[in-house]
Amino acid sequence: MFDQIPDMAAKRAELSPDALAFHDTSSSSDWNFNQVNDAANAVAAGLTGQGLSEGDRLAILCQNRVEFFITLFACQKTGIILCPLNWRQPAPELVATLEQIGVSLLLTDAEFQEVATETAKGVGAPLLTIENDLSGWIKSGGPDIAHPIPSSRPWYLLFTSGTTGLPKSVIQTAGMTWANTVNIGQAINVASTDRTACFLPLFHTAGINLYTLPVFLTGGTTTILPKFDPEQVHNLLASGRINQFFAVPAVYQALSLAPWIDDLDWRNIRCACGGAPLPEPLIQFFAERGAKVLNGMGMTETGPTVFLMDPDYAEQKIGSVGKPQSLAHVQLRDVPDGSEGVGELQIKGPAVTPGYFGDPDATAKAITEDGWLRTGDVARRDADGFYYIVDRIKDMYISGGENVYPAEVERILHSHPAILEAAVIGVHDEKWGEVGAAFILLRPGKTIDLEALRLWCRARLAGYKVPAHIELVEDFARTAAGKIRKPVLLEAFRLN
Repeated sequence: MFDQIPDMAAKRAELSPDALAFHDTSSSSDWNFNQVNDAANAVAAGLTGQGLSEGDRLAILCQNRVEFFITLFACQKTGIILCPLNWRQPAPELVATLEQIGVSLLLTDAEFQEVATETAKGVGAPLLTIENDLSGWIKSGGPDIAHPIPSSRPWYLLFTSGTTGLPKSVIQTAGMTWANTVNIGQAINVASTDRTACFLPLFHTAGINLYTLPVFLTGGTTTILPKFDPEQVHNLLASGRINQFFAVPAVYQALSLAPWIDDLDWRNIRCACGGAPLPEPLIQFFAERGAKVLNGMGMTETGPTVFLMDPDYAEQKIGSVGKPQSLAHVQLRDVPDGSEGVGELQIKGPAVTPGYFGDPDATAKAITEDGWLRTGDVARRDADGFYYIVDRIKDMYISGGENVYPAEVERILHSHPAILEAAVIGVHDEKWGEVGAAFILLRPGKTIDLEALRLWCRARLAGYKVPAHIELVEDFARTAAGKIRKPVLLEAFRLN
């Protein structure tokens, strides 16, 4: 899009120095844009004082806090590559991830110092703390840094969810961030008067980019929570302190079960969902309470925003993720442009990653020579140009010669009044090759007869789509984006 862009923190400090950028609930501190830029300058000086320079990798292990974003902007100023780590993982997994990319330094907060110490030892990197080292740098200050930033230079790495094998390191750039700001900004009308909340984990693209960085770049305010807490989110929603709200389905599900959900006034809150499609019953649940939740779709590799539903069509096109946003170009493989059809979704544009760090083979497999990202998703385009995500290609199974998309079966199961959430996988079967296995999470206080559920499904699905195996579960293992980890279900099924 552009070869160079202004330093983000410095430019925002120039445009609105005294406006509130962040409120950090953990420290009860407020940070205006000028203070954020000053702190980022100081941290940049501290990092270079440790011997780090452009291209070096800095790992960070912490929950959501303002110092994360200060460090992120410091890395942009210096060319150091920030590597946010998943605080849910034990040290051996973190070591395996970091060994793929090599790190020069690990930064942690006090809560994760024990696992960080073990991780740093495992990769042979020095360990510094946010509470002591980084805070000391901020107090000492540093020289102003405000030079143009190469838009395609690696800024930070995000590790894919790792539902199979080791995660890949997805390169994120300043150019991708600005393209995402355009894509999501025009879709939800981001303005400097907007207020959002940051509670999704910062080792996931949604924690950083939906909507914290777009709101920051537009001059708005973000309230930072350490992690998702229903009561804290309720307080923000009820007090009117946020008007732009983004969450994954698991969050909307948790909110729907809260005793105070009917007391909230949603009329002035714009709501969106990503990470996975929000089931139709939840869309209708929130619509009945005045909240129009817009389904969207994106990937770590796409900045992330590609699609977001148009609010004017949300009730007519339930299940759709909308149309490609301004800087996203999409195609369905083997489907003529503009035609109805179903095919693999492929994406091109300035928000698409240049590739996977240090892994040219994985990059070549994912991105075609002419720049199309192969998503691995099957999508459908209707006659009006709206898109629907059918399923992951790898999740489809073949039963008696018929293709079965688990997402279709899951949508039916989600409409059952006793079912809160369902996941379907294909499993081996001697007669049919593969059949479906459904894992069911019931609504609180509900019971269900499994044979009656099979009959209920048969009235709504072709026989070969009805799960042959149904199991009740108390919860699901999930990725950082809140997606159910289906390989875990498959392994559990095999063991049983």
